[in-house]
Amino acid sequence: MAQLPVRLTPGASADRIDGWGVDAEGRPVLKVRVRARPVEGEANEALVKLLARALGVPKSAVVLQRGGQSRTKFLRVEGLSEPEAKDRLTGL
Repeated sequence: MAQLPVRLTPGASADRIDGWGVDAEGRPVLKVRVRARPVEGEANEALVKLLARALGVPKSAVVLQRGGQSRTKFLRVEGLSEPEAKDRLTGL
């Protein structure tokens, strides 16, 4: 099971994964942009769909664990180890 820290930017011009960066506290985060607005969980749903597609796993395997109303989120990916998930996301 992989744990992914994500920095989400809603309301972008396109859904895309910008790669790895660091947050204000120096922790690694995956930078992701989605077109959906942060209304009624739409941006979170778009994030889950985008990551599932990028990782090649079913949408049900990607679970938002923490940060539902924050820009920094923590997701769990079932069926992949952390190194596998990071390898699949690094080349995007």
